[in-house]
Amino acid sequence: MKYLIVVDMQNDFIDAALGTAEAVAIVPAVNKKIKDFDGKIIFTQDTHFEEYMNTQEGRFLPVPHCIKGTDGWKIRQELLDAAAGKDYEIIEKFTFGSDKLPSMVKDPESIEIIGLCTDICVVSNALILKAFYPEVPISLDPACCAGVTPDKHNAAIEVMRSCQISIE
Repeated sequence: MKYLIVVDMQNDFIDAALGTAEAVAIVPAVNKKIKDFDGKIIFTQDTHFEEYMNTQEGRFLPVPHCIKGTDGWKIRQELLDAAAGKDYEIIEKFTFGSDKLPSMVKDPESIEIIGLCTDICVVSNALILKAFYPEVPISLDPACCAGVTPDKHNAAIEVMRSCQISIE
């Protein structure tokens, strides 16, 4: 089966608490990718709670975001609309990489990863999947990803390329 992993395309990462112009700019390409994809789609959903600021991540990144139940936590509605009628799931994750993701990807023929942020959660999940599926083609479409900054986006792409993830 072919898999499309859509990482953290949530309001807080697009145009709210941690949003960037680059994140806003990729939404149409991500929407098209989802609409055109024939296979299983897995959305990851960064999930934090009210005590976020007391966590290690909160101390390093003191910006409350993706607090469960808030508008910022929600996956962008137009992307869920694009997935309507397709085979898709949403999984919450509580850190950069999802420990659930490898067990949800069953007998993959190929895996494509897109989403936010290239240099944090996208690269983390890409490397986790590569570790679990070293012989499966894993690819990333940079036009469907954005990093914290353009330089960090490009640096993460180079890390993934070094780890034999195809950059399309």
